[in-house]
Amino acid sequence: MTTKKILLAVDRSPRAEAEASLVADTAARGAHAAVRLLHVAPEASAVYDTEGRVVIYADQEAASRTSEGLDFLRALEVYFAGVPVESIVRFGDPVAQILDEAEDFGADLIVVGTAGRSGIGRVLLGSVAERVFAKAAVPVMLVRPAAVASSARERP
Repeated sequence: MTTKKILLAVDRSPRAEAEASLVADTAARGAHAAVRLLHVAPEASAVYDTEGRVVIYADQEAASRTSEGLDFLRALEVYFAGVPVESIVRFGDPVAQILDEAEDFGADLIVVGTAGRSGIGRVLLGSVAERVFAKAAVPVMLVRPAAVASSARERP
């Protein structure tokens, strides 16, 4: 029997904790799946002072963002007790990076939270979750903020 693989892509928003809990309780444990937590950070670039001198080099900024992202993801790993879980930080376009990581990991399922925007905000800004859903080669589970909130309220 092959192990199912779930890719959970999270931003660093407060709802990520509830998304991790929901995935652990509903998908990972029941399917005896392995989970990879993914955070996609913006590309790192050098930081300059007002006189044009480099204050922080791009590689230092990337290392800092990686460390912060991994700290955040490792805090979410506690929800996956008894489930094989690993964490990774990537840089760049969230949609492209989520799809690339799903392929690299051999994911059977991608889980992405939605921002919950509607109307003109959704039309103008688009949705990472919807674009992943439209382009993914494997099933995608979209988690709406209302579902996450109700799941969080049910937890002791």
